[in-house]
Amino acid sequence: MSALPAPQDSPGLVGPDRLLTVDEYAALGEVESGYTELIEGRIMMSPSPTPMHNIASFELAAQLKRQLPSHLRVVQDVDLDLEFVASDHPGFSRRPDLVVIEREAVDRVAREGGMLRASEVAVVIEIASPGSRRIDYRDKHGEYADAGIRHYWIVDLRDPVSVVACHLAGEFGYQNAPDVTGVFEATEPFNVRLDLDKLR
Repeated sequence: MSALPAPQDSPGLVGPDRLLTVDEYAALGEVESGYTELIEGRIMMSPSPTPMHNIASFELAAQLKRQLPSHLRVVQDVDLDLEFVASDHPGFSRRPDLVVIEREAVDRVAREGGMLRASEVAVVIEIASPGSRRIDYRDKHGEYADAGIRHYWIVDLRDPVSVVACHLAGEFGYQNAPDVTGVFEATEPFNVRLDLDKLR
């Protein structure tokens, strides 16, 4: 683990007194508490997830893993380059709760380093919590659509557990399907059946 440089003036923002590229951000490595994301070159600190959040993420990953086609993998809590700008410009990186991504992308990062990329993602998944609900439903909803990620699923752990499945609808961004409780089924981008009641 490495320590982050001195904090900036803005609440929740830490890091150097200049804007970072995605590569510079990736080179910082892990931090001692919480996790970070990169927004327009600025490092944003986020609190560590709750135990319930982590349990839901693990169960969701386990259910997905059993059903994925061989060319896809599910990865938890990983940095994702949104690819909004050229590599030498202040960058954007989010850290989704889960991504379903091309197996080759995981192999590329293992070989070459760097980050997974938005263009390699089949589905990005966020688990909404009281402290992230607005960000998940609004900010990331717009950013993931702008990044061209075709499918975005928002899991809400409030009782009853629900999923909103969003898919790209051309220039209009994401179109949201109605909330689903109990069992979530989809045929795109792969066939899947998720037992939502097992996430709590």
